[in-house]
Amino acid sequence: MIPSLNPTPTPLASKPGFSLQLHRGETLGIAVAGILLGVMALIWQDATLVILGVIFGVYLIVSGVIRIVSAMISRHIGVGHRWLVGLLGVIILAAGILCIADPLQSILLLAFVIGIGWIAAGIIDLIGAGVRAIFPRWVGVISGLFSILAGLTMLAVPLLTLRTFVIFGAVLLIAISLMSLLTLPRRGSRASW
Repeated sequence: MIPSLNPTPTPLASKPGFSLQLHRGETLGIAVAGILLGVMALIWQDATLVILGVIFGVYLIVSGVIRIVSAMISRHIGVGHRWLVGLLGVIILAAGILCIADPLQSILLLAFVIGIGWIAAGIIDLIGAGVRAIFPRWVGVISGLFSILAGLTMLAVPLLTLRTFVIFGAVLLIAISLMSLLTLPRRGSRASW
């Protein structure tokens, strides 16, 4: 007996609208999880920042280890370059360990890095506008000034700025999740696509 190339569908998969109802359940689950996470982030802002600090620390540890291993096994770059990559890896690894030891300090470190990055980006935009590399020039000037202002704000009040990001992100997560609930397919409906 030759097996059929078209096996009979399972009873669940052959049910009319099954795929759409599965999408409904998936969307409902994701939306509820988003609302719960958003509300938790609003209620426990400090805990949210600590969790972000731990994640940042883990990222630094992994990044440091990868650089150290890369420095040890790479054969296509010079010895001096390998030593620099390895040394950078050790420094990043140590910073990651310190971040795990004190997550709130790590999030403040991240805030300072972001602030300095925004200031640098703003200066680059202003220079680009000055040498006419950005057109129209006023876009480069406005972008540069906003970036510098945001960077200075991040450096002046890092914890307040980060809490504002947490609140803004949590509110957006709740709003997007609520909007997802509004897009749920109705029970018994069928997809026309």
